[in-house]
Amino acid sequence: MKPINSFEKIVGSGLYTGYIPFASGTFGSLVGTLIYFIPGFENSYVIIPSIIVLFIYGIYVSGKFEKQYGKDPSQCTVDEVVGTWISFILLPKKIIIIIIAFLVWRLLDIVKPFPARNSEKLSGGLGIMLDDVISGIYTLIIIHLTVYFGVLQK
Repeated sequence: MKPINSFEKIVGSGLYTGYIPFASGTFGSLVGTLIYFIPGFENSYVIIPSIIVLFIYGIYVSGKFEKQYGKDPSQCTVDEVVGTWISFILLPKKIIIIIIAFLVWRLLDIVKPFPARNSEKLSGGLGIMLDDVISGIYTLIIIHLTVYFGVLQK
């Protein structure tokens, strides 16, 4: 496999957040959140294809990061960007809802509820990406339920 090129490094590291020596996953998630705040990005016709494309490319580039840096390296934060975007699908674009979704997402990404932790054991890019997708889906469900039942106001 060829070494990681500049484009792969930018995408795979979440705009270089993976190279921040502490909390790189949180910084990668912040990049995902900042991108989400681009006007119109929340539209399901934009965010869902973006998630699909970045997930597929993320499997490839994460595999390259793993070969260079080792198992699930902190330098690779594209998985956090994808997980963050999944957490925000079809939510009201209100700052309080996004902040709470972000915090729940980070907690679940760290805790890795079943089957996220098991999927992390898969080798290569799929294992790197899949645990964050699962945690993102859990976050999505939790936040949508809190909005639906009025715990968080639309």
